Amino acid sequence: MKNSLRLRFWLETGVGSVTAILFVVTLFWRDWIEIIFNVDPDEGNGFVEWSIVGGLLVVTLILFFLARYEWRRIRPAHA
Repeated sequence: MKNSLRLRFWLETGVGSVTAILFVVTLFWRDWIEIIFNVDPDEGNGFVEWSIVGGLLVVTLILFFLARYEWRRIRPAHA
């Protein structure tokens, strides 16, 4: 079964995992973006950070749903 998985599955799973990790990091430590890039686009308001958290959550859910679709595509049908 592993041989029949397409590259698309692995890309969706990999990128979905990265966005999930960034979602959790941003959820608990919202200042990391400002520290790494040395910018404060919302001037301490927090709106940009919460927008990023929401966006990462949406992207993560979509990617894992698409990966699940690919996974189920290769499963044998039950008789």
